[in-house]
Amino acid sequence: MNKDVLITIHSIQNIDGQDCDGPELITQGTYEYAPDGVRFSYMESELTGLEGTRTDFHIKPEEVVLSRRGSVNAEMVFRRGEKQRFRYQTEYGALNLALNTHRLETTLDEHGGDVEIEYDLNFNQSFLSRNRFIINVKEKGLKS
Repeated sequence: MNKDVLITIHSIQNIDGQDCDGPELITQGTYEYAPDGVRFSYMESELTGLEGTRTDFHIKPEEVVLSRRGSVNAEMVFRRGEKQRFRYQTEYGALNLALNTHRLETTLDEHGGDVEIEYDLNFNQSFLSRNRFIINVKEKGLKS
């Protein structure tokens, strides 16, 4: 059963040894907890530059899949210690990218919880940046 949730996403990008905090996104979404995994999703906003895109997370014990559909299309698979290739399609063209996941931590239950993902992003075999998502999902109506 889907629940209405509040999703907070904080992103940090490290380029040339300098951490750059991205904007913190606080948005409403939906959340589904099941024994085989957790799913949550939300619509991107103008703040992220991906307006018109639906972002879905599917969390399983050993992997997280982030899918985007709309003005941007991509499917990123995060598995600790593994390099994954993916295609990032925009209205201006497509990029073939790769990511290498270093950290993948989740503490999700039927009411929400936290997800932390740290990964390197590569283009044409060249390092672009180290990225980190810190995501909190909280069922609406629950106190902190």
